[in-house]
Amino acid sequence: MHANISHQFRRFSSVLLRFLSSLALIAGGPAAMARPAELSGSAKSVIEQFLMNQANGLPGKVSIRIDTPMSGALPACDNPEPFLPNGARLWGRVSVGVRCSGDGSGASSWTRYVPAYVAVVANYYVASRPLNAGETLSAADFEVRQGDLCALPRGVITNPQQASGMIIANRIAPGAPLRQELLRNATVILQGQNVRVLAQGAGFVVSTEGRAMTNAAAGATIQVKTQAGQMVSGIARADGSVDLPN
Repeated sequence: MHANISHQFRRFSSVLLRFLSSLALIAGGPAAMARPAELSGSAKSVIEQFLMNQANGLPGKVSIRIDTPMSGALPACDNPEPFLPNGARLWGRVSVGVRCSGDGSGASSWTRYVPAYVAVVANYYVASRPLNAGETLSAADFEVRQGDLCALPRGVITNPQQASGMIIANRIAPGAPLRQELLRNATVILQGQNVRVLAQGAGFVVSTEGRAMTNAAAGATIQVKTQAGQMVSGIARADGSVDLPN
């Protein structure tokens, strides 16, 4: 009986192994793993230039790969017009629209969507030690790394001035990227604090005293009650004073 059970087990194992091998061939075979072919034809350079123009001003070095759509190569067109669909993100995996209005000689117009990948390799900043909520960041608390920003979380810090002096809002592990949503501005004015209120114009500066009605970080809007009892709104400065709008 034991021999029969052992035989059945070996037979079941053999069948299972063949089944799993078949799945591996289906899911991981050369056809499934092959990358899409890069786009060929005159439209490729037009799309590349369009994406480079769109990416102008992004931090770091931009590189672009344009793949052939699943529908196949683009039809011939003398003046292809690339465009980005509404709401499309500028970097990472994007779908670029290409339209052709025809040449007036009977050629039909068409619109196709071309897959592309826009990589942005740049410096970004990570925590150099465990950072706890409430700590104030200094230059010694983070270090520079380089990588594709498209593979990193949104809001990653790419300029050290975006981090220095900021307050940690949530704990950040060593080596983790600094992100804007994990930081907040340091409070420079406390509710009830006496502040100097400045109004500036062409060739003059007027200063008065007031009391802050709320806490405020540098650059935030704050309401102040002046000594005359008037409520005014201004911008909190890093030195603890308040600028009134012109």
